[in-house]
Order: sequence, then C-alpha cells, then structure tokens
Amino acid sequence: MTCLHCRGTMIRGDAPFQVDRKGYHLILDRVPAWVCQQCGEAYFEAQEVEVIHEAIRALDERTRCLAVPA
Repeated sequence: MTCLHCRGTMIRGDAPFQVDRKGYHLILDRVPAWVCQQCGEAYFEAQEVEVIHEAIRALDERTRCLAVPA
C-alpha cells in the first residue's frame, strides 16, 4: 500500500484519533491503522471507521442533555 500524501510505504500499526465535536473532545490513543513509514500519515480501514462513528453517535446521544442553550 502506498501513502496518498507522500507515496511512502504503509505498514500496519496504530495511530491516535481525535475529534472536537459539539462541546466534547474524543481522543482514542491507539486505533489500528495503516501508517506511512515516511510521513506518519494514518489511514483507517472501514471496520475501524465504523467503530469510531458508533462511538461518536453514542457520545452525541449521551451528551445532548449536557449542551448549554445558546
């Protein structure tokens, strides 16, 4: 697999993922990913992306009652 960013070689490893969303920060320290040996760019496969999306949907639902009205 070749990195779309720099054309380096991708190896299987793990990478952090973080998102700031609707008043909360989600940080996952180690998510399985393809990581470029040259530039460090990470690509997540569909299975990992789906799990991340499920976590975000659950947090959106659970934190809705914590939102401060504007």
